[in-house]
Amino acid sequence: MPVSSPGRTAVFVDGCRLPFQRAGTGYADLMAYDMGRMVLRHLLTRTGLPPDRVERVVMGTVVQDVNTSNVARESALAAGIPNHVPAFTVTMACISSNQAVTSGVDLLRTGQADIMIAGGTETLSDPPVRLKRPVRKRLFQARKAKSTGDYLDLLDGLSPGDLLPETPAIAEFSTGEVMGESADRLAAMFGISREDQDRYALRSHEKAAAARDDGRLDEELAPATVPPAFDPITTDNVIRDDTSLEQLHDLPPAFVEPFGTITAGSSSALTDGASATLLMAEEVAEAEGVAPRAALRTYTYVAQDPEMELLLGPAYAIPEVLDEAGLTLDDIDVIELHEAFAGQVLAVLEALRSDTFAAEHLNRTEAVGAVEMDRLNTRGGSLSLGHPFGATGARLVMSAVNRLHDEDGRWALVSACAAGGQGHALLLERRPS
Repeated sequence: MPVSSPGRTAVFVDGCRLPFQRAGTGYADLMAYDMGRMVLRHLLTRTGLPPDRVERVVMGTVVQDVNTSNVARESALAAGIPNHVPAFTVTMACISSNQAVTSGVDLLRTGQADIMIAGGTETLSDPPVRLKRPVRKRLFQARKAKSTGDYLDLLDGLSPGDLLPETPAIAEFSTGEVMGESADRLAAMFGISREDQDRYALRSHEKAAAARDDGRLDEELAPATVPPAFDPITTDNVIRDDTSLEQLHDLPPAFVEPFGTITAGSSSALTDGASATLLMAEEVAEAEGVAPRAALRTYTYVAQDPEMELLLGPAYAIPEVLDEAGLTLDDIDVIELHEAFAGQVLAVLEALRSDTFAAEHLNRTEAVGAVEMDRLNTRGGSLSLGHPFGATGARLVMSAVNRLHDEDGRWALVSACAAGGQGHALLLERRPS
């Protein structure tokens, strides 16, 4: 059920993110905690907000490090936010920092906080690698071993394969499928061609490169400094300036061979990064003399069949928030839609303009509507900017707010799919500069 605006109005004041980097590159030696610490510190510096004014910190993450399982708390402490400020971490796959933001909205609306930070952080350069379960069980039992014989008994029944490390898989626990396989099925269900996907992927990179070159991305980027050189990282390195339709066309199927249509070029890359937003209750911002940039209005979360509709969440979430707000797609000036795969984006757009989908899945008499492409992801998206799982949601929000002001719009729509067959949508309303 959509959540509208009871109580106080939550507003977006400012936001920033570290430049996103392909996994294994710029942030390869950092923990998610390191990136979280840096982005929180940057947000406090750029807003001039004293750290002791923050009342709550919420951050999203997906691939957790057991040493910093509540990475929001560890990042907040390291950023200089006082000990007495509570912080908690949320995880909801690719919409984890969306959940962080809306958790903040709820805290502000209900008066549990006046000023708070919501964001996310993720490293995919150093995912946790563990021993397999039979070995882990033996190590637990080894605490009681006293003799050489006891230790030798622990080896009984182990095979050489049990000693190999176990790496995490980006796959659905419920179905066993990797997300790319589901994306291929979704594209086939909606008749999305390989050529259309390649064209959309190229569009994403071209839009991102143009926004980088003309400075439109600058307002959301905060430089990262990585030891030991501490040379600042100032730009996203996922954007492919040199790609072309011909290069994309030559890529083989990445997940379903030989007839799949999803390739590495039309898939979001494994990415490291962090993002943070400053949120306030509107009346508090006014009392502080702070000019909020947008009000956070109706939001919703949805869930579908993770086998057949894993990435279709936005097609269900978007009509919910529009209906709750009494708006249509024609009223929306800015749309920021998470790009897990080009085929996923195009399938969602097809579902929204389909009368059949509306009747069979949304209990509507007509389609939700067609998305005008000149309103969609005009600065690129996850395909080109990168997709740190726990940080993308806050990036979508700050991109939407920045675009509202730069493009002179009133309403923005943020939406994203997530593993587990879940989805999210959020409406933002511009506040005057």
